[in-house]
Amino acid sequence: MDSSALYKVPGMELVDHYFDVPLDHGDPAGRQIKIFAREVRDLDPQSVHKPWLLFLQGGPGFRGPLPIRKDGWLKRALEDYRVLMYDTRGNGLSTPVNFQTLAAEGDPQSQADYLKHFRADNIVRDAEILRAELSPETPWSTIGQSYGGWCTMTYLSLHPEGLKECFIFGGVPGLERTAREIYEGTFPLVEERNRQYFEKFPIDKQRLKHLCNHLQQHDVRLPNGDRLTARRLQLLGISLGFADTAEDIHFLLEEAFVKVGEQNAVNHSFLKSIQMRLRFDTNPIFALLHEAIYAQGKPTAWACSQVQQESYPHYDNHNDFHFFGEMIFPWMFDEIGELKSLKESAEILASFDAWPPLYDRGVLSKNKVPVTCAVYYNDMFVNTKFSRETIDAVPNMKAWYTSEYEHCGLRTGGEKIFSRLIDIARGEVER
Repeated sequence: MDSSALYKVPGMELVDHYFDVPLDHGDPAGRQIKIFAREVRDLDPQSVHKPWLLFLQGGPGFRGPLPIRKDGWLKRALEDYRVLMYDTRGNGLSTPVNFQTLAAEGDPQSQADYLKHFRADNIVRDAEILRAELSPETPWSTIGQSYGGWCTMTYLSLHPEGLKECFIFGGVPGLERTAREIYEGTFPLVEERNRQYFEKFPIDKQRLKHLCNHLQQHDVRLPNGDRLTARRLQLLGISLGFADTAEDIHFLLEEAFVKVGEQNAVNHSFLKSIQMRLRFDTNPIFALLHEAIYAQGKPTAWACSQVQQESYPHYDNHNDFHFFGEMIFPWMFDEIGELKSLKESAEILASFDAWPPLYDRGVLSKNKVPVTCAVYYNDMFVNTKFSRETIDAVPNMKAWYTSEYEHCGLRTGGEKIFSRLIDIARGEVER
């Protein structure tokens, strides 16, 4: 382990840590990669003795939070813990997965074989190496946001001995739900968000119809050279799963056109905004492994696309526009410039049929680690029914079910939600 000297930001002191871990934990003496984690503690000199809280990031494909301000859930956490902000493998300051590094892996098969090592099972095995260095005698606590909750359940399956307690925010997975079942469960949630959006902004149905017709008749290019298509516009719907984003999309659509002489043209400012909102160049893991995070044994086979084509064909009718949700489709690897070079790798991953299990039902049926969860009834990304199945099946899991927050509850109400979960875990309040 390599560590930097202590340095400070307002209200907090930080220490950066780097760890060497095997790319393939089945071959511990083989190729190594770097893992970065940032220790965060408050300015109390006694904080160095506080217990550890490991943050498991949402995603897949994003770095850990940046400790810029001592507020929200982090403020509450630092009262009781020192926090480890963990850049999971492939992300942030850990050995990155991006277009430059993937190209160096060789042909599409080599790239796909490399990417198979970047799911929750190896994220958890990396975490245990970190714990062996930082807290070798003591289990630590974890907090998992969204996909971090998936990683938490994998952690409980593979290394429960490393865990003292766990907190999950909007991320309790269905343990045996396939990728196809996940999308069968989330498409109705996306349908409801579309209904709510167009009920709130009915003018946008006509705006989007007009815009889609224009895009079909004209070759409109984003600033990066990609053609803007109707179905690429549909990807904006991923943000409907967060608070206050319906208004953001509505105001964006207001500026879709500009008068150029006597002709209407798609506004450059609008095109620039679309390109910035739908970026896949910095976080390709999100697209490449998005369905694979649900895979155990069977191939995912572009499950989302299958469900859409079979049960929701009206999404292809752009005269009656519908937004997509948190969804990846094979056509994205044809239309999105940053993904085109990875099309063959994505196809290999979609057809892979030997994904190892992520959860051990036998171990989980005997779980003794306290797990406290915030489950959001209004979550567009995680089906509450699937979360409840897991919570009811695994001992020592407690849940607070609430309609007060969206999937981004940890960001918008983190201090309040985390305080409540801590109180529930300690038996100080009822669920």
